[in-house]
Amino acid sequence: MKAAPDRTAPAPPAKRSFAPVVDAEARVLVLGTLPGEESLRRAEYYSHPRNLFWPIIFALFGKRSALNYTERLAFLKAHRIAVWDVCEIGERERSADSTIRLERPNAVDYLLDQHPLIRAVAFNGTTARRLYDRYFERRAAVAYLALPSTSPAHATIGFDAKLARWTALHDLIGHDEPI
Repeated sequence: MKAAPDRTAPAPPAKRSFAPVVDAEARVLVLGTLPGEESLRRAEYYSHPRNLFWPIIFALFGKRSALNYTERLAFLKAHRIAVWDVCEIGERERSADSTIRLERPNAVDYLLDQHPLIRAVAFNGTTARRLYDRYFERRAAVAYLALPSTSPAHATIGFDAKLARWTALHDLIGHDEPI
């Protein structure tokens, strides 16, 4: 008699967040969920070629996206934008946010305490917002923006529509540059 097949699927490997991109001048914190597979492979935020994060961030300031990751990070800092993930670690199937489980949050409260000039938190997608609200209290002195995900998995909203919604992030930073 054959043994019954093992129907328990192995747990997906734990994924780990990167260090935050932040400096003392940051005014807005963009929170994602957890780096995707391509981002983990390259050790770079939002590195999937179809992720619209970088094209949107650069378009907000009338620029074309830089190809070099170091230049991209410098652009964020020059425009007072910080980036991090809600989750420090978690299990997830491939890059699907809907499958995140057994997550542990990053120390977002500590980051906000250490960077008091951050006056807005922008969620890159609904899962980032949902996970933030699960682990953190909203602060009265901080504005919160629920933005459409830049992930290629959320392609039902096109670039122009996403850019229009992300304009609110530009407005909160208080730059004089036109969009």
